[in-house]
Amino acid sequence: MSDQPSEAPRPPERSPEADTQPEPQAPAPTETTETAKTAETAETAETAKTTATVKTAATARTAATARTAETAEAARTTAPARTTAPAGTPAGARTPAGGPANPWQHGAGAPGAENSTGEGVTARLRPPPPPLIRPAVLWSVLATAVLSALFLGDGLGVNLLIVAVPAALAAFFAARSAGRRLRPWTVTWAVGGLALLAVPALRDAGWPTFLAVVSAFALGSLALHGSRSWLGVLIGSLGLFDAIVPGIIWGVRGIRARADGSRARWGAALRTTAVAVVLLVVFGTLFASADAAFADLLGGLMPDASFTEGPWRIFLFALGLAGALAAAYTAAAPVRWDGITVSPGEPRGRIEWALPLIVLNLLFAAFIALQLVVLLGGYEKVRAETGLDHAEYARQGFWQLLWATLLTLLVMALALRWAPRGGSRDRTLVRAVLGTLCVLTLVVVASALRRMDLYVDEYGLTRLRISVAAMELWLGVVLVLILAAGVFGARFLPRAIAVSAAAGVLAFGLLSPDGLIAEQNVQRFEARESAGIDIDYVKDLSADAVPALDRLPEPERSCALRIVQREVLHGDTPWYATSWGEARAKEILEKRPVQGDGRDCYRLGTDGVRDGYEPDDDGYDPY
Repeated sequence: MSDQPSEAPRPPERSPEADTQPEPQAPAPTETTETAKTAETAETAETAKTTATVKTAATARTAATARTAETAEAARTTAPARTTAPAGTPAGARTPAGGPANPWQHGAGAPGAENSTGEGVTARLRPPPPPLIRPAVLWSVLATAVLSALFLGDGLGVNLLIVAVPAALAAFFAARSAGRRLRPWTVTWAVGGLALLAVPALRDAGWPTFLAVVSAFALGSLALHGSRSWLGVLIGSLGLFDAIVPGIIWGVRGIRARADGSRARWGAALRTTAVAVVLLVVFGTLFASADAAFADLLGGLMPDASFTEGPWRIFLFALGLAGALAAAYTAAAPVRWDGITVSPGEPRGRIEWALPLIVLNLLFAAFIALQLVVLLGGYEKVRAETGLDHAEYARQGFWQLLWATLLTLLVMALALRWAPRGGSRDRTLVRAVLGTLCVLTLVVVASALRRMDLYVDEYGLTRLRISVAAMELWLGVVLVLILAAGVFGARFLPRAIAVSAAAGVLAFGLLSPDGLIAEQNVQRFEARESAGIDIDYVKDLSADAVPALDRLPEPERSCALRIVQREVLHGDTPWYATSWGEARAKEILEKRPVQGDGRDCYRLGTDGVRDGYEPDDDGYDPY
């Protein structure tokens, strides 16, 4: 169909012969009427077309107005406060709305950007509120809160993983609704955090469990924020605390908005849940009363939530709810902690910068030259060189070497701040001086670990000794990463050090430090009974030490395991708060319970060697 107006009908053409005939004086009445009707019809059609055109234009204006209002509403809800055009974009040009989603799309981010929350550094780091919370996020948050109230009140074990799964799902759904993409480093942080939560499920000792839980929280926060700079990684690991209050407000507003438009669906969901709970309670009670084995199984699986624990369970519910909402809110609108930057210091001249570090390198080299004799020698070489036995020698210098390692890392950080930055020659100078310092510090780390090995061989392993040795070993890993950054670039150094710390905590927990302590002390006792074993110390170890302590002869075995047996066999810990180390200890002690009434333990607790000191010593050395 053509979009041009149709032509008016033309009168029929006359033949040439007709031109010679005289024309009539007046047109016939029928022709005049037909012409008038034709003209009237054309005018009516034109009027109708004009009216239709006006209506079409009005309709188009109405639709455009509606679309504009809808777009403005969506922009107020989800768009950033200000969109910064890329460099080189002509003035007045708009950034295209399409394209792949940006994980930082919800934040203002750029320096000087304004935000609805105010001006300043904090304001430009904070993004606008995220989109309206979705039902999948709400259900995941509610599941986290309910599981926290049911499972977290009786201790720590596999219940932490059970609670963490719906919280992670809430963050995942919130990130997807906000348009964030899953990146490799996000997967690394998330998988590492969940792996760290396996430590409480495997080990009974409280101190590696504490380290693992704190590290898992830090990695989860980094997974939500996506930080990559030094300050970003440091602050981002604690960034979840900043999202607790905004997350709760976001959740309340989302529930109100959802409830106003879907009261019928909420009512149906509540009725369905109530009916399901009633059916489970009624038929579960009937089946439990009908079969004792089923009653035992059901009693072991279901958490024991008594009325007297109501306030504690309510607190755990609120804690799980607030934590899951904070995680989801952060996933949807993460704060850009990477926007906090520290300007580099004023570069110094080559001589002014390099001379103090070269002098420090010479001091390290002189110290290491004397240490190599001790490192490569044995007990007799130590005595010949220092006049001290190797245990006294180790105790004399380990802590000093640990502090020397920490101070060296601080010196390198300050040196990089004021390093000369003139060109390739300056970069070569910086790499040569600091690389040499890193290598020499690695030898100091090896010397400190050797000293600890000598001391442990003489007096046994303790929690403090294994902890500081693990710390010193991790500092050596950090020095290796710094050396690698000097060769391949320092872009990934902050995140690499964070990964190494988390991996160290995970390995520390999985290796079972209490089990290693017990194993080393039992091996010393088996090799040299005259050295004795500090029963007063090993009896306070956790259930992870039971497999090693079970090899001791009587009465040492019973004295070492009496406290653990009372806690393991007579404790009423549910399955979800029982670690694998605890279950293994229970199995061993059920087969071979302790013997005697504990009278011989007083003699063993005072006559044995305690941490390298004889009984007449007046103090206890925790080192």
